[in-house]
Amino acid sequence: MRMIYRMVLLSLVVLASTPAAQFVNADSERASVRAKSNEILTRLYGVEPGAKSIVEGAAGYAVFSNFGMKILLAGGGKGQGVAIDNKSKAETFMKMVEVQAGLGMGIKSFNLVWVFQSQAAFDSFVNSGWEFGGQASAAAQLDDEGGAVEGAVSVSPGVWLYQLTEDGLALELTVKGTKYYKDDDLN
Repeated sequence: MRMIYRMVLLSLVVLASTPAAQFVNADSERASVRAKSNEILTRLYGVEPGAKSIVEGAAGYAVFSNFGMKILLAGGGKGQGVAIDNKSKAETFMKMVEVQAGLGMGIKSFNLVWVFQSQAAFDSFVNSGWEFGGQASAAAQLDDEGGAVEGAVSVSPGVWLYQLTEDGLALELTVKGTKYYKDDDLN
């Protein structure tokens, strides 16, 4: 009998120590991600007003809220967001994880807005997930005519990235060991 009481007590302790976020339902979590996405876009448009027409005119876009930490030689981060197909208005909820190596220390909260000029680039991001390594170039051309996407970094042909920090737009972006993938719990 004591064994049963101990097991019940242990189960209650484990349940009580489990973060409440694990018990949030999917509809509530999706609503939270949408709200955060809207906040990030509003902030981006305030800092870089021209971004609104770029985002709205693209094949699709994705908005992520991320958190990262680096202690001495190792670091990592995670994030959550939503990708929107501008044509169909379909939402795909996604996650992000990042691993870093190199000397440093700190905690950083940042937001990313991905802009995909082609449907193929958007579909690839959403359906296959992406992995990145290295540093993205800050020199950006919008098309063959040489237009620039103000405040964005060119990640690959037809894919632009805005990074927002607490201080505003980041002028340089380093992505090391970063993976984006669908959130199976919310889709």
